[in-house]
Amino acid sequence: MTTQQPTVIRPPRPPLQQADDLLGRMNLAEKAGLLFHPMIGIGPGGTLAPADPDAGLLAAEDLVLHRRINHVNLVGVAAPADLARWHNQLQDLAASTRLGVPVTVSTDPRHARSANPNTAALAGAFSTWPEPLGLAATVDPELVWRHADTIRREYLAVGIRAALHPQADVATDPRWPRVLGTFGENPELVSRLTVAYLSGLQGPTLGPDSVAALVKHFPGGGPVRTGEDPHFRYGAEQAYPGGRLAAHLAPFVAAVRAGAAQVMLGYGLPVGTELPPVAFAFNHEVVTGLLREQLGFTGVICADWGVLTDACFRGPRPARAWGVEHLEPAQRLRTALHAGVDQFGGEARPDLVVDLVRSGQVTEDRIDESARRVLHDKLQLGLFEHRYVDPEYAAQVVGGPPARAAGLAAQRACVTLLRQAPPDSPARLPLAPGLRVYAEGPLRAALGGRWTVVSDPRQADVAVLRLAAPYERRPGPVEAYFHAGPLEFPPGAVDRVLAIAAAVPTVVDVYLDRPAVLTPLADRVGTLLVSFGVEDTALVDVLAGEPAPTGRLPVDLPASQRAVLAGQPDAPFDDPAPLFRYGHGLTY
Repeated sequence: MTTQQPTVIRPPRPPLQQADDLLGRMNLAEKAGLLFHPMIGIGPGGTLAPADPDAGLLAAEDLVLHRRINHVNLVGVAAPADLARWHNQLQDLAASTRLGVPVTVSTDPRHARSANPNTAALAGAFSTWPEPLGLAATVDPELVWRHADTIRREYLAVGIRAALHPQADVATDPRWPRVLGTFGENPELVSRLTVAYLSGLQGPTLGPDSVAALVKHFPGGGPVRTGEDPHFRYGAEQAYPGGRLAAHLAPFVAAVRAGAAQVMLGYGLPVGTELPPVAFAFNHEVVTGLLREQLGFTGVICADWGVLTDACFRGPRPARAWGVEHLEPAQRLRTALHAGVDQFGGEARPDLVVDLVRSGQVTEDRIDESARRVLHDKLQLGLFEHRYVDPEYAAQVVGGPPARAAGLAAQRACVTLLRQAPPDSPARLPLAPGLRVYAEGPLRAALGGRWTVVSDPRQADVAVLRLAAPYERRPGPVEAYFHAGPLEFPPGAVDRVLAIAAAVPTVVDVYLDRPAVLTPLADRVGTLLVSFGVEDTALVDVLAGEPAPTGRLPVDLPASQRAVLAGQPDAPFDDPAPLFRYGHGLTY
């Protein structure tokens, strides 16, 4: 008779131990592949797209099978089931490699109406929410948590496991084209909302139900000296004449304490400080000194897209290697590795890593440090055990009724009433039933469900108009998408609006992607509102008082461009007399 031996149940090994085991079985080329995070497209019907050199996109087979890369940044939109099918085909490719390391799929934000493909994707089938600046206007960490939790559930359904957000920058220069993606001008509010966002994406700890958050753009992208964007050399310099670097670091301090999995470095280079005047990805004092040693961050540090080569930008654009432009890509890579960077966004050059190690310029131990961190996140996310998703489930979850309803409710909550018309004016909110309303464009259809829409202002009791904040149109395939330049409306831009307002009581809503100068409108229209990526139907609900507006300005609104130019780019709330102050917002 044999005696049955008791089953020995061994607890699972900690992710770091598993990472070390896997790292010990990797060759140098496989380790090098972990350090790159290029963009990738999606083909029709969820197929693997071929290479698109004009867009800087390589084929999946080339990335996964030949370059041993297993992090990709998905660009483009598709139906949820197609996204899931594409993801599964990508994982099939990864499973066929020697060690079967799964692919981590990431994305820029894709839950709003922003149209800059260099910074975000259109929502498409995903639920549509306000832009982050609009979330800040709600001043509601619980709402921000629900937003991020919805993102988490929709991303998980299609296989996206890393978010190239939130943007934890403090918007201290109102001219900056990226203000829309921030939580505003108050470092304390930005910190609170960043932590709420992280909690919604990652949960209490990074695990199989998490989406890893990549918080950006360290050490804070707001204090741009010229008000431009560091995607371009003319916007590269970040200045701190007010001595307020700590204000920009505050949200990142909060994010590290809250367990942010990853951090993205900004493109900018510091000027007029004790820090070396080179871009942050090449800046040892910033990456290792500030982020690793002072803040104690132990996760993955990723360079923003395209700091080594120009491969990920349309057209002949230089790499964003400000301050080290004279270096060849291999030497930029060596400098960034020395600074402490783990991963390189928008790049697919593991061959450069192999060459640096084989030539003795970088040790393999240094590559192991970064590879271990990257593998640790994959293991914590459970990608090895749960690498596939269900297309049918994705079609049910993504953009489903509960998510869409929550997104619309958030849009309504961000609408901010700056000026209310007098009590006897038809333009006073809420708009009374039975009014004849003049409107233009798609807004007409949304208003028509509640009021009588007329085509001539002279026939109307009230006019409702929507405007966009002013910006300077730029040429070029990248510059054209960045709304930059003066914040005042150019001459004649609002003359037609003011003519209508002179003829009939008028409600004006301005889409604020930057803190526009609204001085020409403030005293000459009946009711003035601002919003932050709000659909017509959501705005119309607020006009009807369902609900009343509750938003609060997340930034100061300047009275003039002269006041903007007199400000310090790093200092919050340094305008002594803004047209509307941070926190302003009326209701009824």
